[in-house]
Amino acid sequence: MSDRKTGARLALASVIASALMVPALSVQAEPRAVIELFTSQGCDSCPPADKLAGELAKDPTLITLSLAVDYWDYIGWKDTLALPGHGNRQRAYARMRGDRNVFTPQVVVNGAAQARGSDKADIDRAIAQTKGQATVLSMPVSLKVADGKVTVQAPAGKTGTEKGEVWLCPIIKSATVEITRGENRGHTFTYHNIVRRWVKLGEWNGAAATWSIPVKDVQSEGVDEVAVLVQSGTAAAPGPVIAAAITSLK
Repeated sequence: MSDRKTGARLALASVIASALMVPALSVQAEPRAVIELFTSQGCDSCPPADKLAGELAKDPTLITLSLAVDYWDYIGWKDTLALPGHGNRQRAYARMRGDRNVFTPQVVVNGAAQARGSDKADIDRAIAQTKGQATVLSMPVSLKVADGKVTVQAPAGKTGTEKGEVWLCPIIKSATVEITRGENRGHTFTYHNIVRRWVKLGEWNGAAATWSIPVKDVQSEGVDEVAVLVQSGTAAAPGPVIAAAITSLK
């Protein structure tokens, strides 16, 4: 064997060995749906939906978020996980759909269709209904936690004229609550992927863009995950979700 052939084979072997030593990059598939469950600890119809949310949260093709509302607090139990803004968001969705249909447990799928939160078949119907809409989850988005920062990267849109708001949601993956008053008194329930805040990172105007925020600015008691939504419209008039991702903060 000639020295030239021997050298070529050694070089090839070196390249292969080097490639095998490079750690594999983690690849996160784009979600097929974002599921927002509007729920309340004071609603006796909600526990089956909360349980279903836990099951859906295990599906890696879904981003499932629990948004606890406070408008049932008056019947005897103050929801320990509710945010006033969640009721506002739910009512804004209803205005945009034109049906003014607001109830618990209600699911909004991809910002574009509603379903009964305890009915998986109805949720699947809403997923199928939104799948054909041009803007729904129409682009990938990168969400990474590294070097003490949460970083979101969005590519350029297909036309460069698309617009959306970029929202970061700190999440508690699981919380168990004992309820001592109201319709669910005497019961203990576990809630899943509970949104604790909405942090607006900025606007996406159709061009490739990057946003970063220190991890300490999104962490609070119990928070162990973070999701990002790029959504058309505004907080007061939300439209379809253009892109979404979720990752651990740990």
